[in-house]
Amino acid sequence: MKQTLFLLSLAFLSFSIAQGLNPNRCDLPNQGSTLQVFHANSPCSPLRPPKAMSWEDTVLQLQEKDQARLQFLSSSLVAKKSVVPIASGRQILQSATYVVKVQIGTPAQSMLMAVDTSNDAAWIPCSGCVGCSSSVVFDSAKSTSFKSLDCQASQCKQVPNPSCGGSTCAFNMTYGSSSLLANLSQDTFTLATDPIPGYTFGCIQATTGTAVPPQGLLGLSRGPLSLLSQAQSLYQSTFSYCLPNFRSANFSGSLRLGPVGQPKNIKYTPLLKNPRRSSLYYVNLIGIRVGSKVVDIPPSALAFNAATGAGTIFDSGTVFTRLVELAYTAVRDAFRKRIGGNMTVTSLGGFDTCYTVPIVAPTMTFMFDGMNVTLPQDNLLIHSTAGTTTCLAMASAPNNVNSVLNVIASMQQQNHRLLFDISNSRLGVAREQCSS
Repeated sequence: MKQTLFLLSLAFLSFSIAQGLNPNRCDLPNQGSTLQVFHANSPCSPLRPPKAMSWEDTVLQLQEKDQARLQFLSSSLVAKKSVVPIASGRQILQSATYVVKVQIGTPAQSMLMAVDTSNDAAWIPCSGCVGCSSSVVFDSAKSTSFKSLDCQASQCKQVPNPSCGGSTCAFNMTYGSSSLLANLSQDTFTLATDPIPGYTFGCIQATTGTAVPPQGLLGLSRGPLSLLSQAQSLYQSTFSYCLPNFRSANFSGSLRLGPVGQPKNIKYTPLLKNPRRSSLYYVNLIGIRVGSKVVDIPPSALAFNAATGAGTIFDSGTVFTRLVELAYTAVRDAFRKRIGGNMTVTSLGGFDTCYTVPIVAPTMTFMFDGMNVTLPQDNLLIHSTAGTTTCLAMASAPNNVNSVLNVIASMQQQNHRLLFDISNSRLGVAREQCSS
């Protein structure tokens, strides 16, 4: 150690002489300079300790500081637990979505954005938006970190229907029964205490219809502009959420970002990849049990088929589970049989299995490859406002491009922790009470 310190001392002295510096004096080689910078232990430094330190003590002190600095760097690189509260948009925004608070821009502007596991790019209503329903909009002119992206930006090729009529890349898309037009932009998004600089999103200029979430949408899919892709180094392609009951008025649910703090004792099912619909979270649903009996469903109604888009997905943006017609009819009939064949069945809106007297519903179990998810009554039944009618909260898939798709929706996900582990291509589900 002493030999090493002696060599360091000689090296420092040689450097000082080469630079024209006298280590025991306060002069500089360039006397005409008005800026004088001294080491903290220099005789000229106002930060110099009251007692002169030997060169050996100085190096030892610096070594200690380096150790402390390395400790700080090590701890700052360890992934931390990032938790964002989730609330039912129905109670806060009169929107059939679940929302999280996102801080956008510099200084930050708060937006309650819908979380959507089947959408890629984020988008928010911006100042001057035509048709936007919310009075809360993002004012890009007030953010010093806001930037519009031009048509040469690589992200312009990753949005649906891009157009380049002006200097800014714009895109248009449909969302449910609505459509929107947005300019591709970048700004800082902050979730929990995690700032994500240069986050790419759509600044909405115009909308039609009422399906667009009032204060925007945060895409949690597997696409290139999703949160997982843009913050991959921060969250390592892992997140989970627990959705509270849609009647809950508080932010009692949670979105956990990154691998830290995720449940350990949880069963998984593999995620399947569909190149035609690569953003969606496909899983292998192999059967459905009503009560203790497995329902007789044609295998083709549940089979995954990348060519046609058939199969089963988990989706936070759909409210009520939809099953392809053959599967739904079989499950519905088994449910009615368990309730009692002599009970009068009515309909209400899109629900065709409703009762005007109190019922005791059987459990329903979705059987996936590697795990089963058993739903209690709270996840199966929806009640009218007056409480006089109770319906099975499921329906047949619509007669469109999604007619071959089974969708496990937010109503059936309530009070469960869904863990999306993209790196290991798996999805876990565990029961968790998160309604207040």
